[in-house]
Amino acid sequence: MTSTVAPSTAIPADDPERKLIVGLPDTDASLPHVSVAGDTYTVVVAGKDTAGRYTLIDMLIPPGGGPPPHRHDFEEMFTILDGEIEFTFRGEATVAQAGATINIPANAPHHFRNASKNAARLLCMCSPPGQEEFFLEIGDRVASRTSPPPTLTESEQTAHREHAQAIAPRYRTELLTS
Repeated sequence: MTSTVAPSTAIPADDPERKLIVGLPDTDASLPHVSVAGDTYTVVVAGKDTAGRYTLIDMLIPPGGGPPPHRHDFEEMFTILDGEIEFTFRGEATVAQAGATINIPANAPHHFRNASKNAARLLCMCSPPGQEEFFLEIGDRVASRTSPPPTLTESEQTAHREHAQAIAPRYRTELLTS
C-alpha cells in the first residue's frame, strides 16, 4: 500500500503576518456579496486570506438556481447547510441534503441546481483559490448574503454569459454546453 502522506519535514515557523479570520456572512458588511446566474455568493474567506491555499464561499441558491455545466482544474467541495441540491457529476445526478458534503475532483465536468421549492444554502471550498475572483468579476454586487439578484434584461443576461465564457480560461475554468 502506497502512502499519500508526504515525507516528514520540519514544520515551517509561524507567520505572524497572517491573521485569524472570523467569517460572519450574515453580519459582516465588509464581505463581498455577488449575484451570479441568479444565485447569491458571499466570499467568506478569500485566497489572499489563506496564503493561496483555499477560498470559502457561502452560496444561497434559490429554487431553480445553480451554475451551468462546467469544469476546472481545482478541487471543489460543497457542504449543504440548508435545503437540498441536485449535483450532476460526469452526467450522473445525485441529490444531497442538509448535512451532506460533496467533493468534486479537479477537471471533472459537473453542475448543480436547486430542484426543490425552497432556497438552499451551501458552503463551497475551492483549493487552490481563484474561483472567488472569477465570481466577483462576472457577477453583480448585492447588499447582503440574502439579497435577491438584480433583474436583468435578456440582453444583459446574454452579455453576462458571454463575458463569463470569455474570461473563464483566465480562472482555470471551462464552461460547457448542456
